[in-house]
Amino acid sequence: MEKPIKIVVIAGPTASGKTAFAIETARRYGGEIVSCDSMQLYKYMDIGSAKPTPEEMAMAPHHLVDCVDPLAPDGDFSAARYAAMAEEAIRDIHERGRLPIVSGGTGLYLNAILYEMDFGVSPQDPELRAELTRLAETEGPQPLHDMLREKDPEAADRIHPNNVKKVIRALERLAGGEESVRGFGQVKKENPLYDPVLIGLTRDRAELYARIDARVLDMIDRGLVEEVKGLKEMGLSAEHISMLGIGYKEILGFLSGEYSLSEATELIQKNTRHFAKRQLTWFRRYDKMFWLDISKYADEKTAMEELFSWLDRRL
Repeated sequence: MEKPIKIVVIAGPTASGKTAFAIETARRYGGEIVSCDSMQLYKYMDIGSAKPTPEEMAMAPHHLVDCVDPLAPDGDFSAARYAAMAEEAIRDIHERGRLPIVSGGTGLYLNAILYEMDFGVSPQDPELRAELTRLAETEGPQPLHDMLREKDPEAADRIHPNNVKKVIRALERLAGGEESVRGFGQVKKENPLYDPVLIGLTRDRAELYARIDARVLDMIDRGLVEEVKGLKEMGLSAEHISMLGIGYKEILGFLSGEYSLSEATELIQKNTRHFAKRQLTWFRRYDKMFWLDISKYADEKTAMEELFSWLDRRL
């Protein structure tokens, strides 16, 4: 059996500072960054995804950023596809004698790397699938999601109503005899391919929320509305999974006249704060995670030195 590949994972909630810490870690230890962010994968979606700037990407090589066309037939990305692409990138980095650094805030994708996931095909029932698809086409996605909620409330909480394909797959699995659709967050068998060093970044809640609010205002100033207008002109809409990301769905609502820009901005801030809370809950499940509370240090440089002192003993 091959020796597991040593990887460093830098996780944490949005706006905690992962990009800066990952870049400095890569520079110090001769590493390259593998993005673990479900939105930064997509081309054309730069501002709303808080994608690393060209200057930041020049400071350390980045992988799995700007690599998926949201308009392509397979543009609705999956955890299985991410796991395969991440493994390819990690192996490439390792074989060139560099340190793979996985950085991002998408817990589902991190689980897809760290644990052995069952990405098997759902039980196929062509008649049931056709019936459910017709229902979605004639009455919209909500009736399907209501069916899922009735059969498996926990699965309904995890799966967005507009993700019709995933809702149908879940209903197929339930119809095929599964008592419940097990979420990836419940999978705990570690992936033998990797030897991970887990780092979680956090900040005082008030500081984190202030950073989130400021980041959203900066996104608006830098042209988030224009970015979403351009995506609409390309043919993207709320029917595409990529456009369900925080920032994009709210601006779509503004552009369709549902609310004002100031209301959309406040919605993005609120939804991002709630998302950050969910991210922290997810990452705190990892019992081997070393948590670095950046707010406890005089500045980020001091916090980084503390992190590097800890990493020096483990790499």
